Amino acid sequence: MNENQTKPLVGIVMGSASDAPTMHKAAQVLEEFGIGYEMKVCSAHRTPQRAHEFGAGAQERGLKVIIAAAGMAAHLAGVMASLTTIPILGVPMDGKVMGGLDALLSTVQMPKGIPVATFAVGNHGAVNAALFAVSILASSDPQLAQKLVDYRKAQTAMIDENPPAA
Repeated sequence: MNENQTKPLVGIVMGSASDAPTMHKAAQVLEEFGIGYEMKVCSAHRTPQRAHEFGAGAQERGLKVIIAAAGMAAHLAGVMASLTTIPILGVPMDGKVMGGLDALLSTVQMPKGIPVATFAVGNHGAVNAALFAVSILASSDPQLAQKLVDYRKAQTAMIDENPPAA
């Protein structure tokens, strides 16, 4: 859990501790917006009971969104989606075998009735999943919605419209 807020609204789960550097990028975004989160390693295959407890108890703990990251077969997001009705945001992890394509396809191909929003592979996906979680929470929080507008304005202001000289 982050220290900015005591009540976590977002869960961040990952299939392996090796996913932590990427998922800390999602956590940084949530911290920037002052959103509480909890983070855990919950492998769908190696720690199924832990994953089940995390997903099944998420709503009861007050979570509103879960960001689930995994590589290879990438079943974690689907497992989370099967255990709760809160939005699940899947982040496929880079892999050694197919560069994350295997995880992307596994995450995006959820069967009808068990939706998982799927983001880009790796760092970009982690950041965008966190920003999407902010958007979901901002839909019922006008102050957070304004922070998101301000974030986007600041992002736009950082882009120079003139290309650098050759």
